[in-house]
Amino acid sequence: MHTKTLLLVFFIVLKFVLQYFAIAPAYELQRDEYLHLDQARHLAWGYISVPPLTSWVSYLILLLGNGVFWVKFFPALFGALTIWLVWKTIEALNGGLFALCLSATAILCSALVRVNTLYQPNSVDYLCWTLVYYAFVRFVQTEKPRFLYLGAVAFALGFLNKYNIAFLALGLFPALLLTPTRKVFANRNLYLALGLALLLISPNLYWQYSNGFPVLHHMRELSERQLVNVDRADFFKEQILFFIGSVWMWVAGLVAFWLYRPFRPYRFLFFSFVFTMGLFVYFRAKGYYAIGLYPILHAFGALYLEQLLQKGWSAYLRPIALAFPVVIFGMMAQVVLPMRSPVEIIKHPEMYQSLGLLRWEDGKDHPLPQDFADMQGWKELAQKVDRAYAKLSHQHTLVLCDNYGQAGAINFYSKLGIQAVSMNADYINWIPLDKPIVNVILVQESGDEDPNREDEKPIFARVYRVGEIKNPYAREKGAKIYVLEGAKVPIAPILREDIAKEKRGE
Repeated sequence: MHTKTLLLVFFIVLKFVLQYFAIAPAYELQRDEYLHLDQARHLAWGYISVPPLTSWVSYLILLLGNGVFWVKFFPALFGALTIWLVWKTIEALNGGLFALCLSATAILCSALVRVNTLYQPNSVDYLCWTLVYYAFVRFVQTEKPRFLYLGAVAFALGFLNKYNIAFLALGLFPALLLTPTRKVFANRNLYLALGLALLLISPNLYWQYSNGFPVLHHMRELSERQLVNVDRADFFKEQILFFIGSVWMWVAGLVAFWLYRPFRPYRFLFFSFVFTMGLFVYFRAKGYYAIGLYPILHAFGALYLEQLLQKGWSAYLRPIALAFPVVIFGMMAQVVLPMRSPVEIIKHPEMYQSLGLLRWEDGKDHPLPQDFADMQGWKELAQKVDRAYAKLSHQHTLVLCDNYGQAGAINFYSKLGIQAVSMNADYINWIPLDKPIVNVILVQESGDEDPNREDEKPIFARVYRVGEIKNPYAREKGAKIYVLEGAKVPIAPILREDIAKEKRGE
């Protein structure tokens, strides 16, 4: 086997090994993962929370047994494919072993390790960004139309995975116009490729239209509740932290588009970076939205550094360049990855505080990073709901939760096959109203305004609390579990009215 191939296999195997060792046993799945896994049981061309591609992967996971191994396998696979694409970009541009290893090391020892530990659309998002850029690089290099179609398919898959990729298009097209690559707009294959992309995403667009464009409501809610708390200074700081061991590499890539003559045909990537970053800053985007910009820059940075560090004393800097991302990652890994238990983090929070990792999307500091707290307390919740559920008539009992994380976690960990629902996120469309509901198990967040259930007492024979989440490290700590037993009136009409109000935003 060729040396390059052996090295690529080494990096890919290392990627998978690293992903499986990046999470301490003290942690469960993260709240978003439960929602995405439940989408496999409700396949559609769109969802309130995300486009449909994640549900297709979830369905494959379901067919494979719905185990944690497979939940973690697929984001690791998408991360490995991102490394592979960067590798192929460098090969296409005639890069040597040093550039290949440097780029793979940088991507391997970056924030993508954290991203690829979670079963969320982000891993596919960054893969699709990289594939679109790869396709345009190859088209500029070869002028072969097939790369335009590859870029169109990559964009369509990215759109069907996460609408964030629209920012790529908004940054890329003006960048093409500003550079000699504008001649692509005279190529009819570009428009045929755009037509192909539109055809591929049209089922989701139709679903959005048929359902009143819930994505707009979701974006408005995101802007009002989360993005308003995004500090633009923090956004830029996070760009440094994501690739802290290789900032110099992607910066070298940006500089090389102006200083290194062979890269001039690809200068559109520089302007695409500037335009897209400008859009993210303007809209107060979360820092991680921009991660998809960086893998392709690492490819060009590694190629440029290979040229700079090849003669005289500079050649001795190559081992240092290869080792630096590894050393920095080794220093940061136990902080940015959930490798330490909550007890250890709370005992030594200094580094987490200095990096801003204890700041949640509510704009406040907490004892654990938000994602870490979102990986606690779920099994406890499912076990307590199971105990309450076992004492009631299963055919007539509805488990209704305050948020999607609670519902999804119960469904994943329940030993009784419970299918909990919520008025939150996609679960609002999955509430079964075609069967009589006699009992309700109600799960409410700790800040619930009606802890004595005064609203429900008139319509049920018995209302009592059976437990709450005690895990001190869980974001859901204090969430309470109630049993509403023996409905005195039909419950389905009440739920229909509540669903209608929720969808109207009342």
